Amino acid sequence: MRLLKQLLFATLIAVAVQPAVADEKPPAGAMALSTLLTKLEQLGYTPITDVSLDNGRWEIEAYKGAEKRDLEVDPNSGKVLSDRPDND
Repeated sequence: MRLLKQLLFATLIAVAVQPAVADEKPPAGAMALSTLLTKLEQLGYTPITDVSLDNGRWEIEAYKGAEKRDLEVDPNSGKVLSDRPDND
């Protein structure tokens, strides 16, 4: 039973990380994704629900308060370049 729980946990982690691993690779010198996500959480964006890399920029869906937001974030500096309401 313990092995089954460990396998289930490993599968859940692999599925959770998969959206961040896209066809693109972050540019050289990019901040670690874990560091960037921690920085966003410290700015009040929590929970973070989706992360993808598009055209060399992180596209992130997260909540700030009760409002769902679409963010575009520079992978090198971690600067939020765009913060819009999520209309989906």
